[in-house]
Parts: sequence; structure tokens; C-alpha cells
Amino acid sequence: MPGIKTGVYSGSFNPVHIGHLALANWLCEFAGLDELWFVITPQNPMKAKTELMDNHLRYSLVEASIQGYSKFKVCDIEFTLPKPSYSIDTLRELDKRYPGHEFIFIMGADNWQSIDKWKESQALLSHYPILIYPRKGYTVNIPKQYTNIHLVNAPLIEISSSFIRTALEKGKDVRFFLPEAIRNAHFPLKNDEIYSNENLAPFT
Repeated sequence: MPGIKTGVYSGSFNPVHIGHLALANWLCEFAGLDELWFVITPQNPMKAKTELMDNHLRYSLVEASIQGYSKFKVCDIEFTLPKPSYSIDTLRELDKRYPGHEFIFIMGADNWQSIDKWKESQALLSHYPILIYPRKGYTVNIPKQYTNIHLVNAPLIEISSSFIRTALEKGKDVRFFLPEAIRNAHFPLKNDEIYSNENLAPFT
């Protein structure tokens, strides 16, 4: 019997923003997913660890942001796996723990360009369905033998977490780029200052 079609949206979410949520929402409603899990990555092999906010803070921000939409869940499975985190290891562990699910990996067109550099990329491509979402300036060519890999026509949403952090460091009010539930959350910045907007309701 087919399992629950569960999208695996793995990322730093440093912090989560409206672009993440809009893409995930589109994937659930228009790309055939039953649900989508935000998998919080404690250490991406492609990024410096010093750029990351605390693991549990990022988890809490996502958790608060997705309340009220039953198709979204947040997952901390990578917190207990060896570091750095590799997608193939995460997917295999998810298979072990949740046999009733069919896990479908979500990746951007930018990451698809470097897929051959990923750990056990052939195993990932051969054994797991993949949905690739478009990114500006990237062309996606999928070899014909990979019938489990599809480019989806999701809307282009060019917002990045680094933009959010840089804007906050400069004292900009970018509240509408953040999910409503976390608009006044405390974000540690490079200079160890804390961003908060006291005019908004408390983050819980």
C-alpha cells in the first residue's frame, strides 16, 4: 500500500520566512503532497556553522510559524544524527522510523546544479522521489532515466534568510517578510545585539 506522501523540506531556516512557507504551502496544495515536514538542519556541509542561530531557536520559530495548517510539521531528526547533516542519511533514517510514509525530497534548482557533489548522490537520485522548485537564473535538466524526479511550476519567491538577517542588523523593519507569529521574535545578530519589535504581540 502506498504511504503518506510526505515532502522533506530540509534547510537551515535561519530564520524561517514567508518565502519558505509560501513554497511549502504550494507544494502541499498543487504538487500532490499529503503533508510537508520542515527538517531543521543543525549543520549544512555547504554553510559555515557560525552563521546559524541556535538549533532549538530555529526549531521553535518554525513550530510557531506553521500553527493552524495541518499539512505542515517540523522535524528535529537531524539534531541526533552525525554532523554534518547529509540528505541521504536523513532520508534513510526517516524511512526506518516512519515506515508508513513515502518521503519525497524537496530541493531548489540551485542545489540541483551541484547534486553530483552530494554524498551518495546516485543513491539519492535512484531511490527517492524528488521535487525540484525553480530558482531565478538556474536551468533544470533531468536525465530521462530518473522518472521519479520532477520540476514543479512553483512560483518564484526570491527571499533569503541572509537578507532577513542583514536587514535586521541594519535596523530595518522587515516584519512583513516574517510569518506573523514570529514577527517580534528575538534573533541574535552578528554583533550579539538582539532584534525585537516591542510594538508587536509577544512571541511564545
